[in-house]
Amino acid sequence: MEAKRTKRLNSLLKQVLSDVIRKEVRDPRLHPFCSVTHVEISKDLQHAKVYVSVIGSEKEKQQTLQALQSAAGFIAISASKEVVIRYFPQLFFKLDTTVDEHMKIESILGKIHEEEKTRNNPKRKK
Repeated sequence: MEAKRTKRLNSLLKQVLSDVIRKEVRDPRLHPFCSVTHVEISKDLQHAKVYVSVIGSEKEKQQTLQALQSAAGFIAISASKEVVIRYFPQLFFKLDTTVDEHMKIESILGKIHEEEKTRNNPKRKK
C-alpha cells in the first residue's frame, strides 16, 4: 500500500513541479531546456529528490541547478497549492546524467561497430 502511494505521489510531484518550474520560476540562470525527469520522495514524506535534465554545457547545467536550489522554497510553496498533503517535502535538486551517459554509451558502441566492420572487411593487396 505504501509503495503505491509513494509511486503515485512521485508521479504527481513530477508533473506539478515541472509545471511550476516551467511557468512560474523567473530566474535568468534557469536554462530553457530544463525538465524534471523523476522525483524520489522519502518514506516519511519529508524530503524529495528532484532529478532534472538540462540540455546544454556544463556551466549551464550548474547554473540551472543553482537557480533551482535557490528557488526551492518558492517552488515548494507554489506546488503545495496543487498537491494537498499534510507536510510538503523539502526539495533537493539533483542533475540527472542518464541522458549524457546514454549518449556516451551509444557513441562507444558506434565506434565498436565501425571497428568491427573494418576488421571484417580488410582491404587486401594482391
